[in-house]
Formats: sequence, C-alpha cells, structure tokens
Amino acid sequence: MDSITPISGQSSTGEQSRASVKVSVQKVKGLNSFPAEEFLAVEEPLEIQLVHGPSNARAMKSISVTMRTPGDDFELAAGFLMTEGVVRDINDVERITYAPESMASAPESDAWQQSALPYQPRLNKVRVELSPEVEVSLANLERNFYTTSSCGICGKASLLALQTVCPARIRNSFAINANILYTLPSRLRESQSVFDRTGGLHGAGLFNADGKLLAMREDVGRHNAVDKLLGSEFLADRTPLRHALLLLSGRASFELLQKALMGGVFMVASVGAPSSLAVQVAREFDIILVGFLRDDHFNIYHGAEHIKGKTAV
Repeated sequence: MDSITPISGQSSTGEQSRASVKVSVQKVKGLNSFPAEEFLAVEEPLEIQLVHGPSNARAMKSISVTMRTPGDDFELAAGFLMTEGVVRDINDVERITYAPESMASAPESDAWQQSALPYQPRLNKVRVELSPEVEVSLANLERNFYTTSSCGICGKASLLALQTVCPARIRNSFAINANILYTLPSRLRESQSVFDRTGGLHGAGLFNADGKLLAMREDVGRHNAVDKLLGSEFLADRTPLRHALLLLSGRASFELLQKALMGGVFMVASVGAPSSLAVQVAREFDIILVGFLRDDHFNIYHGAEHIKGKTAV
C-alpha cells in the first residue's frame, strides 16, 4: 500500500481551479439586463480502469465512466470500488495512478483556446491496480453490480443483493443529541468552498456524535460526493465508519444508503427526502435514517431511540 499516492484532485496543484470555471452571462432583474460573470461547477467524465488477476496474467478493463467535478479522483475511484463490493480492505489495492495515456496534452486550436467552457481531457482516467489475490467478478462489474433507484429491478432483489456482500453488521450503538443534529447542515454548507462560488454542487460530510466535521467532499453528482468521501476514509484505513454520521446535502436514495451500508456507516441524515427503498434499506440493516433535516425540524424514518434530547408530545 505504500505505493498508493494519496493525490486528490482538489489538493493537487491547479486542480482546485479545475473545479469551477468563470463564464460571461446576461443577468436579468425585472426587465433590466446587464452583463456579468458567474462561476460554474465543472463537469467532466472520469474513466475508472481496473487492473486485476494473478501476477502472470494481469488484465485491464474499463469498468465505469462517471461525470464528476475534477478533484479527489483517487478517492472517488477507491470509494466506488469499495461501495460496489469490489474491494473490502485497503490491502486489496496495490496502486492508484492516472492512466499514462491520459497525461498527453490535448491538441489545441484557436477555437479550443477561445472556448468559454474549456474541456480538459488530461487527468480524466484513473487506473486502480488490485492485489493479485483479489478475485473480480467481471459479470457483476458489467451490470454495475447493483441497480440504481432509477432502474427497473425490484426492491426485494436489491435488498437481497446487499445482504450477500455487505460488511458484517454489529449492534448499532451510535447516538446523537437532536440539538447537535440541527447544527450539522449549516456546518456542512460552510465547508463547501466550491459551492460558494458556483451554487451547483452536492456535499457529503462525516460528523461524529459531538457534531465535529470529520471530512467533507463535494461534486456535481450526489453519488460521486459520497464515493469521494468514503474513498478518502477507505484509503486512510478508517472503514468501517461506525463512529460517524453521513450527512447528505440533497435527498437520500437507495444508492446512497447502499454506499453508507458498504462503508459501515450507522447513521445517515439528509437535507432532502429519502426514497421508499432507502427507508427499506435503513430498516433492514439498522441504519438510523433522518430526512428533511432543517433548522427546526426533521423526520426520523428509522432509529428514533438513537436520537436523544427530544420530547414526545
């Protein structure tokens, strides 16, 4: 594992600037219009390549292309593989690098240079090399391992799939005070530096029971923000995350509860609504689930006894 360089896009030179781009716009207030400049969140594809197999017969396969905000790319790849059940331990991963062919400079033309929204193809392919002992099911990868909440597969099949691959669960002992819970959305929002410039990114944060922000990631994709966050903890060998609460800046879908389950998270809170299948996952796997978390109200969908300081009326 010493060969893994924990390069994250937003902490690398120049990568923070890739997360947003300035564009010229016309603003309209009432019937008056005027020119202005705005920042947009950058959205670019990231290809995740997997190198696997015994030492004498290594194979490489592109397993996913996701639209993401550049930054924390290694963590995104690691989090994706962990939450999809491809890797279970930090020792399953030998090396994470940018794919060599992605380092070549893109051809530049006058039109390219003058574009208001420049596409930067460099650093858009990440290669994850697994240990030779790790067995990979290509059939699972080709069907993306799980369905998403927009797929047609039934909820029962999705829950059964999770039961076969999720980490061993222990009794849920996480608890938090309601007064602390109310403070978390603003703390997450205050930490979102790119959102401040663009207004267009989802955030995911890990908090302890005292309300301390442990880590935060943001991305144009809700699932990417969670993969980056859980991937950073996986690469730091801090999973399963039984001591932490996962806060989502948007809604809680089946896919995000699946990722929380695979990361060993015991509580998920979202500013938005959960889906019906997300609630089923929470109840099936004993994940405390809170939705519509705002300044003075929230809904508890599972695990009410774990939230202290409230009074029944």
